[in-house]
Amino acid sequence: ARIELLQGPNNNKQVVELYTEDGLDRPFFAIIETPGAGNVVRVVNSAPLEFPLYASVDAYMVGESGYWNDDGYMIGQWPRL
Repeated sequence: ARIELLQGPNNNKQVVELYTEDGLDRPFFAIIETPGAGNVVRVVNSAPLEFPLYASVDAYMVGESGYWNDDGYMIGQWPRL
C-alpha cells in the first residue's frame, strides 16, 4: 500500500510504501503530523484485486491539547480567542 500526505497544490507529496503479509496479526498504525489546513491523507492499495485492503483514517487530536479526551470527546469548555 502507499500512504500519501498532500499538503496544498504546489507542494511535493510525502509517501510511505508499506508491505505486510498479514495485517490481522500485525496491523500498521501511524500518527502523521498535518500542520495547518488543506491536508489530504490518501491510501492506495497497490496489491491485486485478490488481496483487499481495509484502511481507516481518524483524527488523533483536534484543537489544542487538553480539551479532548482519548475517546475523541470534548471535555471542559472551548478556549476563548
